[in-house]
Amino acid sequence: MKKALLITLAVILLLLQYRLWFGDGGILQIHSVKQAQQVQRQQNEVMRERNEDLAAEVNDLKQGTAAIEERARSELGMIRQGEVFYQTVEPPPNPAQPPPATVQVPKK
Repeated sequence: MKKALLITLAVILLLLQYRLWFGDGGILQIHSVKQAQQVQRQQNEVMRERNEDLAAEVNDLKQGTAAIEERARSELGMIRQGEVFYQTVEPPPNPAQPPPATVQVPKK
């Protein structure tokens, strides 16, 4: 009789433990939800900073011409009347060709 009661109590304890760890709302599920929440908070922070940057840019564009002028110069290549535009272009390094060799001429 005692042995059957002990086995029954052990089975009930195991079932309760299973539900605690693996059941709906169990410890593992709570842990995964907390991880997802942390990831979402990080994404929200990145988006919040991006929104602040965009709001500042919109404010600059609405209130002054300096931001508009900067954008026109950098993105459209525009210059003011009377300015002279100089552009220097350096050829990209060609990794296939070795650097020119120096030749030493023997002195006589």
